[in-house]
Amino acid sequence: MKKSLLSAVALTAMVAFSGNAYAEILVGVAGPLTGPNAAFGAQLQKGAEQAAADINAAGGINGEPIKIVLGDDVSDAKQGVSVANKFVADGVKYVIGHFNSGVSIPASEVYAENGILQITPASTNPNYTERGLWNTFRVCGRDDQQGAVAGKYIADNFKDAKVAVVHDKTPYGQGLADETKKAMNELGVTEVIYEGITPGEKDYSALIAKMKEAGVSIVYFGGLHTEAGLIMRQMDSQGLQATLMSGDGITSNELASIAGDAVDGTLMTFPPDPRQNPNAADAVKKFRDAGFEPEAYTLYSYAALQVIANAAKAAESSDPEAVATAMKEKGPYTTVIGELSFDAKGDITRPDYVMYTWKKGEDGKYSYFQD
Repeated sequence: MKKSLLSAVALTAMVAFSGNAYAEILVGVAGPLTGPNAAFGAQLQKGAEQAAADINAAGGINGEPIKIVLGDDVSDAKQGVSVANKFVADGVKYVIGHFNSGVSIPASEVYAENGILQITPASTNPNYTERGLWNTFRVCGRDDQQGAVAGKYIADNFKDAKVAVVHDKTPYGQGLADETKKAMNELGVTEVIYEGITPGEKDYSALIAKMKEAGVSIVYFGGLHTEAGLIMRQMDSQGLQATLMSGDGITSNELASIAGDAVDGTLMTFPPDPRQNPNAADAVKKFRDAGFEPEAYTLYSYAALQVIANAAKAAESSDPEAVATAMKEKGPYTTVIGELSFDAKGDITRPDYVMYTWKKGEDGKYSYFQD
């Protein structure tokens, strides 16, 4: 009898556990998991997966476990919309991503129409949150904030230099370049060259020749690390002694692999290194123990899922619209990148960009260090 009772209890527990297993909350992670920007896709994926594991170990989102669903947009807007539609079909409730602003913006329309909350760790174009959608959030800053820091730095430190402003024609790259241009123009610095390149190009000889002829000594680049690294390497080989400055799109140690020694002295805006935040210590150790360095947007992705879980708890609901309301009206929420609150648009209320310089560290390898 006792054995039968225990068996019945065990069976009941198994049924209950099985029922909970089917009550998973699907969270999509979308970004360039392959292609030239795969380093950033890996950051989004690893950050979200570790956050999901840690949140699940603590009981999940309001008692429901998280299941991560991956979507590879290869930094392409059309593919991003395809990923968004697949997430809808899969029953995804929340999306962490995308990486590129030019992908996040069209994908967010799909998510908004289908009741999915989107929180991006990396898309900084202001238009992402300026369209009045209920579902768009980001845990990073905006290009108008980042551009203001870069423009002021140029005006303060290179006021008499000849400046070239170069961008990659994308919503992120051109948007950031234009915000930097606007800020430095307002402070009395006018560029001698304003030029766009096409992502994926390999030969920048014509651009570099034009900058040499104009006597450029500062190049502000709005774009990603793949093109930035090639431009730096080719400037160096073609004898253009100019400092390149860029934004968060070059925050990957892959930049040094592409640019080589030419990366030395490169300037870059990015928020204070989240790896140094005391709240991140345990997570950073887990990443490093697993052989993954949580640079750039890794901890931002982790924080995005933390915000969702904490806001769901505050809302006492896992419904995305209820969670979106809680994100804007409650908080702040404790995350690995610090305390986060959101305004009515879905932007964080603490813009915090600083300047970094790329140089060799004590290990003899190039990386970025806060000034």
